[in-house]
Amino acid sequence: MKKWIVGFLAVCLALSSLSVVLAEGNQYGKEKGKHNPHKFKLGVEVLLDEQKDLIEGKRVGLITNPTGVDRDLNSIVDLLHNDPDVELTALYGPEHGVRGSAQAGEYVEYYIDEQTGVPVYSLYGQTRKPTPEMLENIDVLLFDIQDVGTRFYTYIYTMAYAMEAAKENNIPFVVLDRPNPINGEDVDGPVLDPEYSSFVGKYPIPLRHGMTVGELAKLFNNEYGIGADLTVVEMNGWDRDDYYDETPLEFVLPSPNMPTLDTALVYPGAALIEGTNVSEGRGTTKPFQLIGAPFINSTELAKALNDKNLPGVDFRAASFTPSFSKHSGDLSNGVEIYVKDRDDFSPVLTGLHLVKTIHDMYPDDFEFRAENSAGVSFFDLLVGNGWIRDAIEEGKSVEEIQKQWEADLKDFKDLRKEYLLYR
Repeated sequence: MKKWIVGFLAVCLALSSLSVVLAEGNQYGKEKGKHNPHKFKLGVEVLLDEQKDLIEGKRVGLITNPTGVDRDLNSIVDLLHNDPDVELTALYGPEHGVRGSAQAGEYVEYYIDEQTGVPVYSLYGQTRKPTPEMLENIDVLLFDIQDVGTRFYTYIYTMAYAMEAAKENNIPFVVLDRPNPINGEDVDGPVLDPEYSSFVGKYPIPLRHGMTVGELAKLFNNEYGIGADLTVVEMNGWDRDDYYDETPLEFVLPSPNMPTLDTALVYPGAALIEGTNVSEGRGTTKPFQLIGAPFINSTELAKALNDKNLPGVDFRAASFTPSFSKHSGDLSNGVEIYVKDRDDFSPVLTGLHLVKTIHDMYPDDFEFRAENSAGVSFFDLLVGNGWIRDAIEEGKSVEEIQKQWEADLKDFKDLRKEYLLYR
């Protein structure tokens, strides 16, 4: 009997230890697939299972990229092409292309998709808005692309331009909704000044908008005069506070420099570094998590940032050599960003602290990207205004800068409530 009790206790102890190990390895306390996978459905799955009448017997044009997959990672291109009830007649690729093979800023020309024989039109570079000729062989236009929750990610403006074209050509527009990977609750950062509208910020929304593509489509359509015949096919089983790793989905990189959910989490702030002469880590295996330049002392910078005790984040002194983009082939020194508690972490404020700290520590070497003929820097387009760059150069604190955008952010939050589709 004693041996049985001892054995039972040993098993219990082992199971307890195993649970501790699993909990410790479960970063952020995340609960992978916390939802019943049988109840969770992406917009594409709801379309094919419940709302197929939107496309059945029609000539379909599809705007997508590699993220356009179902839970089993089947491409929507193949799903529609192989469906006898649907005629897929045209594909449209955003930045990086339908198959995701193009780097940032690289133009993708018209071609025929090898796997389906369907013509592919580029919506990046010379033609951001579908022309009437591109749309003449379709009855309905679908959009199915994973966004990352940040204003300056170009896919949401590809969607907006396509909605405009659909309106002008009397074509119904259908958005197949997907999660906001960095949750649909947190909203932060300056709201874009319309005078700084560009392809990295077309409408007055904040840096971290806290909305899904379907919700943004409704907002754009109603508030900014598009007026398309819009249908949003909603997801089933997604909650606003969900991060992507709390769904049953696998993360498919939305673009070549957005490899993981961790990248998406730091992106709303760390990508502001793109507006400077400091590397944002393109050309490394951790873009937007590695930040640096040849003129930086990594140990000094890491200490300066850690001394600020920014919530939910630590910085490690790091050195790296980018294989392309800024400082390609040159040893760069800086920091790696580690998000320790994503619920406390503020990517926008962290990004501004990064920019301001490097600006203040290396005044003879740090530079914002050059101004264009109108006196606008790429940093201004990213941050969505001209006054934040001026404030940094004038020595204002990040806290002072934040206070200046709070009123506009509150107004956006109030407007946003009208377009939220999920609890």
